[in-house]
Amino acid sequence: MGQLWVVAAPSGAGKTSLVNALLDRLPGLRVSVSYTTRPPRPGEKTGENYFFVDVSEFERMIETHAFLEHAKVFGHYYGTEKKWVEEQLSKEIDIILEIDWQGAQQIKAVMPDSLSIFILPPSLKTLAARLEKRAQDTKEVIEQRLREATLEMSHCEEFDYLIVNDTFDTALRELQLIIESQRFLRKRQVQKYGTLLKNLRE
Repeated sequence: MGQLWVVAAPSGAGKTSLVNALLDRLPGLRVSVSYTTRPPRPGEKTGENYFFVDVSEFERMIETHAFLEHAKVFGHYYGTEKKWVEEQLSKEIDIILEIDWQGAQQIKAVMPDSLSIFILPPSLKTLAARLEKRAQDTKEVIEQRLREATLEMSHCEEFDYLIVNDTFDTALRELQLIIESQRFLRKRQVQKYGTLLKNLRE
């Protein structure tokens, strides 16, 4: 089985950039594409960034238990499809879920073997500067995101690992080391080298 990872961070902390860079470095790692009811941002594509659906479709999926987790953030629904994640893990592919702390709590409840990483900014001032530089949101939305960031970061101690994204390359190296280290756990090596271990005992 692959390892399920939850990666969370306040908006603007660099989570998506770090995860995208990590995908280029590590084979056997994929990111789950979430469903959402929010409208696409410029350049976003359905099936690549998110699966964009309307509220009625999302609520239908909730009723049919199609999600591993779901939450309402900034007035929009977000959710992780259960079937796809389970299929990928069964193929020994490691999966990353980019979700918030609410989703992380739900995942831990239904999949206790999952591991979680929280990415922190070095300061609120730096976080605000990154949100402004991104130029995707209005001043009012940025202020709302900063208020939400305080709440989100108050839950960081619920996570298994913490990374401070001060210098991007350092944070990326730390993220890679965390995920690679889990691949050498005894239970995963036994799965991978079962035939070798059997032959060595004979």
